[in-house]
This record gives sequence, C-alpha cells and structure tokens, in this order.
Amino acid sequence: MDPRAARMRLLLINPNTNRATTEAMVEIARGSDPHARVDGATVRTGAPLLVDETLLAKGAQAVVDLVRTKDFTGFDGGIVAAFGDPGLEAARAICRIPLVGIAEAAMAEAAAGQRRFVVVTTTPLLVDAIERRAAAYGHNAAFGGVRLTDGDINALMADPAALEAALARACERTIAEDGAEAIVIGGGPLAVAARALAPRFAVPIVEPIPAAMRLLRAALPHP
Repeated sequence: MDPRAARMRLLLINPNTNRATTEAMVEIARGSDPHARVDGATVRTGAPLLVDETLLAKGAQAVVDLVRTKDFTGFDGGIVAAFGDPGLEAARAICRIPLVGIAEAAMAEAAAGQRRFVVVTTTPLLVDAIERRAAAYGHNAAFGGVRLTDGDINALMADPAALEAALARACERTIAEDGAEAIVIGGGPLAVAARALAPRFAVPIVEPIPAAMRLLRAALPHP
C-alpha cells in the first residue's frame, strides 16, 4: 500500500446544490481509492443541476465562495466535481491546497497517447463550454467533439435507468459515427451511470471522478 495514499484526505466540492448528488459522487471517489479519506461539500447557492452557462457561472461563484470560507485544515487536496470545472482557476488562486477539476482530469486521461476522444453528455446548452474547456486544456488535436443524449434532460435525470440507457446509446453512436477511441461521460451527476457503463464498451469509458482522484494524487507532493 502506498503510504502517501493511506493518509490522503480530500474534499469533493459539488458546484450544484443537490446533496444527494454530492453523496453519490463521494461514494464513487471513495470506492476508486479505498486508502483515501474523502469528504463532501455542497455549495450553498446556485441550482440543483447546472444545465446552461448562466447556471454554470453561478456554480463557479458558489465554488469560490465555499473555498473562501472553508477551513482546509487537515485536507491534502480537493476536487471541483462538475464537468465545466466551474470556478476552478479562481478557487485555485485562493486555496492553499491543490485543486483539480473533473473535466480537466477526464480529458487528460482520455487524450492520453493522442487518442481521439468524445464527450458524451446530456446538456446541449453546455456544448460550447465543454468545447472551450477542451481547447483551454490543450486537447484540440485529440478532441472529437460532444455527443448528446436524446430526450429531455430533466426526465432523464429523474430516471436512472433511462439515463443509463440514453448514455449507452450515445456511446454506441459516437464509436460508430465519430470514430471515438475513448469516451468521457461528461457530468458530475452522471457519475453513477458512468460507473455502470465503463465495462460495457470496447473503447475506454473515462469516469471523471476516479480520473480526478488519480490526477490529484499525482499532484500531491511525495513524502
């Protein structure tokens, strides 16, 4: 067992106000690294689901507000757990521990070896924001675009089985039609579905929260 991993304590920050989503993401983070302690924090203001750029901006401000007031004593690092990485850069500027974003981490893993990767998600009004993130992280050469699920986002988010099925269909299409060599399931609230989909496809399905756990560990100093 890596002795550094055994004492790693992390804070997962949910930029939306849905505490159930926070709990689900924390459980996935814990399951991806059983030697790390992961606590969750839900922002106090904003929206329960970040579905457009206005709400993404509100989530960014809420993340910064949380980081500004949070006591990080005892924490080694943190994760901003919404796919737009809202507030990540501003929060880093005021936070004394390393922070990573789930889009940052997932895109880096998906693009490894210059694989062509596609982001599969449910939010049509965030496509431009996702594309800007891919460019900002230097993935223009590998980024194959965004593939959206069919159906109303609110109906899908209210029905886990329908959400998983819609994401699976989008994954199938992006492999067949877009030539995806890796797929990122783009969204913190999609984390449970991402976990279920990961073993079902021949190409890698990158789960953003476990990817963030790995990136954060790599960012932490060795003892």
